[in-house]
Amino acid sequence: MTAVPADCALYTTCIASEFVKQLFDCNVAGNAQSISPPLTIDVPTMLACQHLARVLADAYSNPIQLDLDMIRYNEALHKCSTGMVATHEDSLLEKFPHGQECLLEKPSVILDSAGRIILWYLPDAISPWIQAEMEDATIGMGSLLMKSMTSGLDTQWRTFPGNFHASDRRQLTPGCINLAPCWFMQGREPHGLPPADGFTPEVSAALKGKGGPQIIISMQRAALLASAALRVMHPKLYWASVATHIKLAQWAVECGLSDMSTCLQFWASVFNCAAVICNKQCPLHRDPSSTPEGFDVMSSVGHYCNGLMTLSNLGIRLQYNSGAMVGCSGHFVRHGVTYTGDCIVWAWFICDSLQNFVGTPRPLYATYMGVD
Repeated sequence: MTAVPADCALYTTCIASEFVKQLFDCNVAGNAQSISPPLTIDVPTMLACQHLARVLADAYSNPIQLDLDMIRYNEALHKCSTGMVATHEDSLLEKFPHGQECLLEKPSVILDSAGRIILWYLPDAISPWIQAEMEDATIGMGSLLMKSMTSGLDTQWRTFPGNFHASDRRQLTPGCINLAPCWFMQGREPHGLPPADGFTPEVSAALKGKGGPQIIISMQRAALLASAALRVMHPKLYWASVATHIKLAQWAVECGLSDMSTCLQFWASVFNCAAVICNKQCPLHRDPSSTPEGFDVMSSVGHYCNGLMTLSNLGIRLQYNSGAMVGCSGHFVRHGVTYTGDCIVWAWFICDSLQNFVGTPRPLYATYMGVD
């Protein structure tokens, strides 16, 4: 276990995450033992953690095993696959056909044939007041979201205007931004050992300047919940990410990078990056920056209906209402989202290049029996 400095926001996150893990263990075991909440977390956070632990336990008690081997599938999957090349996806589906398509509405854990966890589905995992905080924070990012739109080709689908729609509520601005206290610029991610060409991490563009820390602070409670979920979903990845955060913070101090140090101090998530996506219809895709063994956590809030997440390579669809949380490898699972109305998604993810930069080993797959 890695010690987190008490003056970092991540310190409170780790305390809350252990609280969620203890509650989860009790719920799964059917133990009525009362777990005293830590004195360092406030009442809204405590209630949100208790609710999250119950939903996690419900999901764990409802495993769904597929006739699919994650390792063999990943060996056949192109490393940089975006999920948008039809010939490659058709070839994968021919090699790894899924069964009859189904719709999931209840908390569930999806497993591969060897008991490795593919996905956690947690509907209604986010308490209403946390959802309201996320919506208010997204409204506060309006100017950044507006600037995120590109005028390029539709192949640049992540920020292509045709994939977004205006809000019925004027305060909400469509767009997609990446937020990270420390990351490599696109195209400069090292593969293998850190390069000697001078490329080093920096604060993401959206967080540079005086407004960066305030944006991070507005995301802290949601960051805590996503991190607490990962503590249960993938413990080894959780602790590897904590270690990476501490190493990056030490490196930033040693290099005199005061802005990065401040951002890392306020950053409450074990995930080192977040994407804030507003009013975007997401076509089926993969996230090649995600590792096959890891988990991203996607949390959705807003005033919308008919929310549906399609997992095309698994033959599964998820009811994706406001308050839902989904944890999976965005590289392994080809996914897309449709809905009607105003939908905000905060996608928390881990840049493996940062883990590599500070020498944190990459954890293996999470297994079903390994989380209890």
